[in-house]
Amino acid sequence: MKRFLLRAAVVALAISIGLYLANTSLLGPAMTGKPTLLAHRGLAQTFPSEGVENDTCTASRMRPPEHPYLENTIASMHAAFAAGADIVEFDVHPTTDGKFAVFHDWTIDCRTNGKGVTREKSLAELKALDIGYGYTADGGKTYPFRGTGVGLMPSLDEVLTAFPDKRFLVHVKSRDAEEGKKLAARLSELPEGDRARLMVYGDDTPLAALRETLPEVRMMGRGTFLRCLTRYIGLGWSSYVPADCRGTMLLVPANYAGILWGWPNRFLSRMRAAGTDVFLIGPYTGGEFTTGIDTATDVGLLPGGYDGGIWTNRIHAIAPLVAGRD
Repeated sequence: MKRFLLRAAVVALAISIGLYLANTSLLGPAMTGKPTLLAHRGLAQTFPSEGVENDTCTASRMRPPEHPYLENTIASMHAAFAAGADIVEFDVHPTTDGKFAVFHDWTIDCRTNGKGVTREKSLAELKALDIGYGYTADGGKTYPFRGTGVGLMPSLDEVLTAFPDKRFLVHVKSRDAEEGKKLAARLSELPEGDRARLMVYGDDTPLAALRETLPEVRMMGRGTFLRCLTRYIGLGWSSYVPADCRGTMLLVPANYAGILWGWPNRFLSRMRAAGTDVFLIGPYTGGEFTTGIDTATDVGLLPGGYDGGIWTNRIHAIAPLVAGRD
């Protein structure tokens, strides 16, 4: 019995050593590049994340402005790229006249001087709105952007024309398969090189419709994302990369990254070999809302020499801090 237990212990030790050697970053490929910075909604006004739900009017709880830009506008995207962003994320909604408007909210009630569901308006109606109307940092005593946002809601076409050589992450806001088909039809009109600079994320239903037409575009659906991470956590010790982790993009909360086999070097290397981009986001604390890498403390969570993606809501503040780590 003692001999059996000794052999079992030796086997267990050998397996443990093997798993360690196969997954430790100490013996893995070195990270020699620079991080890829993704600016969420361009250069946007920020707000406290505590208690935020899907229907929270975040414009009404804005922090005191750090800059003059409004999210999802051409000007905010220019500013984000100028500040150091490699990729800008923006949100789209179909319009009643067959276009796509770039705007975050499901309704226009919170941020604008209008009322109603965004996708039930024409592009002309949306462009007539003041998208800075609802922003306040003092409970409604003052509205510093009121009157400055008239005509600033862009279309998808305008964004792609304004930035012919930039990378974007497009957020599909609905669960509508028809929206996926409409977006696929529009993106199919782009040259292949232009499609290569786009990624798309959102609900699995519209993304499935989009994938049928454009399988080469990197996409991340909620279901695909969860299957990827859970299967990788179960099988990644063997260096296996599940099918749901291939040709996509992943958002990894900073406080959960350490449980991923091979994090950071081997994990990033495996995902890159599988055609997947990885973006580290802020710590996940539950609920629907997750922050980005938005503070100096968050930047301190980055592994030494980290050269993966970084998702931030404050590109103007974070880009210099990340550059200072070189």
